Amino acid sequence: MPGFQDRLAKFLVDESESAAFEHLSQDASTREYFRISWRGETAIACVYPEAFSAAEHSYIDVTELFLQCGLPVAKIYSVREDLGLMVLEDFGNRILRDKLVASDENDRNELIDEAIRLIPRIQATTTTAFEMNSIASRLSFDVEKLLWELNFFKTHYFDTFKKRPLSNDGDRAVSADFEAIATELAEKAAVVCHRDFHSANLMLWPNDELRIIDHQDARLGSVTYDLVSLLLDRVTEPPSDEWLGEKINVFLNERERIGLGNIDRSSFEQEFRLQTIQRCLKAVGTFSFQSANRGKTYFIPFIEPLLRIVINAIDDLERYPTLRRVITEQI
Repeated sequence: MPGFQDRLAKFLVDESESAAFEHLSQDASTREYFRISWRGETAIACVYPEAFSAAEHSYIDVTELFLQCGLPVAKIYSVREDLGLMVLEDFGNRILRDKLVASDENDRNELIDEAIRLIPRIQATTTTAFEMNSIASRLSFDVEKLLWELNFFKTHYFDTFKKRPLSNDGDRAVSADFEAIATELAEKAAVVCHRDFHSANLMLWPNDELRIIDHQDARLGSVTYDLVSLLLDRVTEPPSDEWLGEKINVFLNERERIGLGNIDRSSFEQEFRLQTIQRCLKAVGTFSFQSANRGKTYFIPFIEPLLRIVINAIDDLERYPTLRRVITEQI
């Protein structure tokens, strides 16, 4: 199949649009993004590695769900299945992560709180997702998916990144802990989750209102999943328990405000810690793979802090001593 830019160039000619485009950087994606002229304005062309079927495409499906439920995601202007391409509303260049780095503590906390308040709105789409038979209601963080992510960590952190594979006994013991974690979390997969909800997937509109991107992997998961993803994304120091407690309050209060009901605080915190173990190990696996296999070494500074966060969560739960020992030996 022709390359990304060749297919984009053909599309622009077919649509009688300017052939000029701006290549936009991406992180760990297999897609390529370009800013193009579109009907007198700008838009984003998202080009996939291969052709696709629109009827089966998760991004199109989840976008329809989220727009119907009033979430701030980009409209889809055009789709070319044969070219593996779609044209999206342009949300500009202002990424929340960059804004957080440049903000003082008060502004940073306000922006994080605004991001947190989007998570209950995503969870509120769950009923509609089932009514629409959305892909987001047909996929879940089941045992298979959770274990795949944990095993991806095991392979690419120990073998690929550290080049210190676990012993057979260590591998069996860690795998048993992973099975227990995955089984417990799979039972809690009850609400729609963005699945990659962090500050690099939130854009700022000119009035600093937040816009959601990269939502194609939405699926059912734990009520804590997106909150863990947001609060523990690429940190260089584990956050304090006090700070995490404040952010959990924001989340629970917003859920109650929009009518999603109360959640027992103690049970939520236990689930949050369990999800922290799984989600942070998943992130370490991704960072290890990207660093070792694709040369993206800027991920390396986040690996050790995430492992320390996992150790703290294990200590709070007073479970999984073998997993704790294995991780501690590595750092």
